[in-house]
Amino acid sequence: MKAALIQMDSKFAEIDQNITTAERLIDEAAQQEANIILLPEYWSTAFFPATRDYKCYNLAAPDTGPAITAMKDKAVQHQLHIIAPIFERDGSELFYNTAMLINPNGEIIGKYRKTHIGPDRHIVIDGKLDTALGCESIYFRPGTQYPIFRIGDWKVGIMICYDTYFPEAARCLTLAGAEVIFAPFGIADTKDTLWKGLLATRAFENMVYVLVANNIGTVPAPDVPEYRLGGKSIAFDPIGKLISEASYDEEEILMIKLERAHLNYARRLHFLFRDRRPEGYGIISTLTDKIDRN
Repeated sequence: MKAALIQMDSKFAEIDQNITTAERLIDEAAQQEANIILLPEYWSTAFFPATRDYKCYNLAAPDTGPAITAMKDKAVQHQLHIIAPIFERDGSELFYNTAMLINPNGEIIGKYRKTHIGPDRHIVIDGKLDTALGCESIYFRPGTQYPIFRIGDWKVGIMICYDTYFPEAARCLTLAGAEVIFAPFGIADTKDTLWKGLLATRAFENMVYVLVANNIGTVPAPDVPEYRLGGKSIAFDPIGKLISEASYDEEEILMIKLERAHLNYARRLHFLFRDRRPEGYGIISTLTDKIDRN
């Protein structure tokens, strides 16, 4: 299977323009014989949680909205799968950060709703710590499930951005059968952080391919002169080896070939799942206030 990781410059609240950009890049990836496309987080809206503005709720759309409808058409046109995250409105009052999986028939065959929602938190921008940005928690309700999808001969899982900071999320997917984890990102701190090490570790400790698509460009932010998305879309193989990495600030498509033989090699080189000791891991899933920390 050949995957295309799309790194694009999404313009704030310019949904029609962003759809046009994504369509052009999908056309280019299809010409390179991609079987599955991964779009970055916030590709259709740009990263709006850099600001507290309840007008941003107007950017939300159901799975029948213009962004996903356009992606359905592209999936049919090129006969491929597309993973397209959106700011999903479910009914009148529930809002999720949702990755839609669309098949070559233009059908949504699955959804993954981001489970770890970033609160107001410290964010590193070009190596400098800023404490005022990132307020996803006022916009999104968290999801609760880690579904697995079959695409051809591959079992696929999805995480979104902040989910990758939690090893439990990737492990849940892998225990359920994932062989590839697709991770759309909308993140600034890719230069002077553990960006590579974190993602390489998720790949190695689960013996899965980890494929990441991030945004580039700037978005409005009230507390700093410029909030710039960090690009560097990236792919790691099942032993944590870097396959390919995009630039910090250029529009790009990374084409990644997934090889079953290499996956099998990794899983026979390191028998991590044979050597797990789940009988000793109960505390991981214990409610925090039920743990005796004395």
